[in-house]
Amino acid sequence: MTQYLVPTLASETEFTEKRSTFIGHVFPVETEEEARGRIDEIRKKYHDARHNCWCYVLKDGPTRYSDDGEPQGTAGQPMLSVFQKEGVVNVCCVVTRYFGGVLLGAGGLVRAYTQSAKDALDAAGISVVRRWLELAVECPYSLLERVKLACAAQGGAVGEIEYAAAVTVHALLPEGGAEAFRAKLVELSAGSVEAVELGEVFRAVPLAE
Repeated sequence: MTQYLVPTLASETEFTEKRSTFIGHVFPVETEEEARGRIDEIRKKYHDARHNCWCYVLKDGPTRYSDDGEPQGTAGQPMLSVFQKEGVVNVCCVVTRYFGGVLLGAGGLVRAYTQSAKDALDAAGISVVRRWLELAVECPYSLLERVKLACAAQGGAVGEIEYAAAVTVHALLPEGGAEAFRAKLVELSAGSVEAVELGEVFRAVPLAE
């Protein structure tokens, strides 16, 4: 079954290394045009910075990176390696450096740009995009947390929750996990709660930490 990892949200992080400030950005993107647009956006925002290094990885497109004036191999490639190691695609990362007057050396630059990209990815979070079976579970409020746990135990995720006289949980289950989830609901509720199948959806769901 096809599935892949993407950043959950856009993010911004910052740290200082020997008086140089590194500002990391991660953006979810779908196309090369969108990635280039994000890079231009950051270049304009930080037009007075010494370097705006970048990389992007597209699931069904190219992989690109730039050291933007830093010594070759010390910025774009180390940043790119962060996303390749995690298996994350459809992502654009830009790291801005304000030079602080102290040279970091090649090894120091590699470590700094790697850290900045990793910090930004951690802040953005990672989601898995895959096919899910969506089930609606109407239950009393007293069972809500146990229904959530039962869903997670089968590798699923909780989508929308509707609050009324009872609570309705939209549970997203991976292929093969629905029957065990249904069985757990019967056990939890002595047969009074059941899951109604709503169909299949293909969407991104944040990975559990």
